[in-house]
Formats: sequence, C-alpha cells, structure tokens
Amino acid sequence: MHLNSISLINYKSFSSAEFDFDKKINCFVGNNGVGKTNVLDAIYHLAFAKSYFNPITIQNIKHNEEFFVVNGNFSKKDQDEKIVVSAKKGVKRVVKRNGKIYDKISDHIGLIPLVIISPADRDLIIEGSDTRRKFLDGVISLSNSLYLTKLINYNKLVQQRNALLKYFFINRTFDSDALAVYDEQLIVIGGFIHKTRTEFLESFTPIFKKYYHQISRSEEVVDIYYKADFNNADAAQVLKSAQQKDMQLQYTSVGTHKDDLLFLLDNHAVKKFGSQGQQKSFLTALKLAQFEFIKQESGTVPILLLDDIFDKLDESRVAQIIDMVNDDQFGQLFISDTHPERTEAVIKQTEQSYKIFKL
Repeated sequence: MHLNSISLINYKSFSSAEFDFDKKINCFVGNNGVGKTNVLDAIYHLAFAKSYFNPITIQNIKHNEEFFVVNGNFSKKDQDEKIVVSAKKGVKRVVKRNGKIYDKISDHIGLIPLVIISPADRDLIIEGSDTRRKFLDGVISLSNSLYLTKLINYNKLVQQRNALLKYFFINRTFDSDALAVYDEQLIVIGGFIHKTRTEFLESFTPIFKKYYHQISRSEEVVDIYYKADFNNADAAQVLKSAQQKDMQLQYTSVGTHKDDLLFLLDNHAVKKFGSQGQQKSFLTALKLAQFEFIKQESGTVPILLLDDIFDKLDESRVAQIIDMVNDDQFGQLFISDTHPERTEAVIKQTEQSYKIFKL
C-alpha cells in the first residue's frame, strides 16, 4: 500500500497544497504551527473518513471557508485507488472511491490500512474507557466488517433502550415486555462483540508484549486485561440485575458498551505507576502491535504515520523503531519533526529512499 500523492483544499491550515510522495519514507519538517501534523491528519482522513485529532468534520474546514477537499491517489497491490473526502458546512460529508460515492461510509473502513503514532495517543492511558474501546474496536473493524456492522447495530439498540428508559422515568410507567425486546437483541449482539474482542486480545496481546520488550529493552512484565460485564457471567442476569439502576439513571449502565482495557505494568496500572518513558514505550508498543495485526489480517502492509516521534521518545527508543523500519517489515512511512537536520541524520541510517518536505 502506497500513497502516491495528496492534494488539500481549505483543509485546516492549508488553503491549497499538493505533495508527491516517496514510496518509502516521507518527512515533514518545520517549526511548530506550520501544518506538519495537519498533513498527516489529512492522510488519516483518507483512510478513515475522519480526523484523528478532531472528529467533528466541519471543524477541519479552514477558518472563514465553507468546505474542504482532500484528494489522495493510492497504489494497492498494483491497483490505483483514488479517494476523495469532502465536507461542506450544513451538508453531510462525502467519501468517493474512484469517482463513486459510498452509500455507507463504514464500507470504506479497511480499504486503506493505516496506523498513526502520535503524542495524542496518551489519551489511551489517561482518559476514560470510551477512548480505549474506540482503539479496540478500530483495530478489529479494519479487518472484520461484520464486527463493525454489529457494533453499529448494538450502539443503535443502546440508544433506543435509553430512550425507552427515559420515557418510563418521565411518565412514571414500566413495561417489562418492551424492555425485554431490546434486552434480547443486546444479549445476542453484545455476546458476539464480547467474544470477538476476547479472541482478538488473545492474538493481539502477545504481539504487544513482544514490541514492548523490543522497544524498552527491559524485563518488565506488561499485560492487557479485558474488563467486561459479560466476563464469566450470564448476560441476561447482568441486564436484569441492573434494571432498577437503569430506571433511575435513564440509561443502560451495563453491557459491552461499558467494557474497558486495563493496561498493566508489573501487575500495576500504567496510568498510576508507570514512568513517562514506560508509558511512551507502552503506547508505542500498542500501536506497533496494531500495525502488525492489521498486516497479518489484511495481507497488506499498512501505511505508518509517526507524528512528533523524535520529540516524544528518547534517542534509544527512536533508534529501536528506526532499526525496525530498516528491517523492511514496514512499508511507507510519514514522519513529522521540528528539526530537519536531526530527521535527515536518523533517516539516512535506514539506507531507504526518502523525501523531506520543509513547511
């Protein structure tokens, strides 16, 4: 998978810009605020039809403009793929593949395998469970379209069940049969989601551990624990036991939409007990494991975006990543950095072809 070129119109800080890329390494260098990360985000937008940093579509339109257009030309297994993502204020965003508009944007997910490593990834550790579920679901969905469909359906059911609970509360009434209709569907679809997540983590966690030890060069024991209401429990009983609580809260308080991932270092929470270096290694290992998993599942080498990687990791960790890049297990890379000389010195060590774009 390669991105050959990209053009931007009214995207974030860019009025208009075009870039032709090297098939291996592409570096965007310049001072903070010149748009390096915005180019990487535009590439991410082509793969996922949304921004990595701001998922509110219209907020990615350049100030005082009415629309944006991001146009990318890819090569995937000797086939050309032209992807266009556009948005206009007051109008639903549009994603086109080779001139044809997607009926469902979710059908696009997985076509362009891509992984980003960014300082924003720290949210995976410090933010709430929703952020970690999105990471988990995002990795699985790239190679499992059925899972994505089930997940969308499940979330709609939760919204409908919540609306019913609110109706009960406002009208001081209760209809167990009406609630049971939603519970039966949540049990089936939620069970599928729980099973898929469990099986995924059984495959993913060993890959993650391998990368953590490779990056950190330590003997620390790391792990990922899947915290779920349906773990070793009867889903119907879980929902029934929470019924009174749900009535008071007016929303569904248990289920797979409340699952979480616990990130552990020597059996302690990384969030509380991990140093900055350990947390950075943990996050980088997570993303590299995501890269390898997608590569295995899709049979295609994903594009890798490294945002501010040199500023956020110490030299030894950067060296480990560069060594892996030179091992040819990675495909096309896009890197942003504030120091042109540092970037070029490190990239030259790979003996790979590259381009440097000074912004």
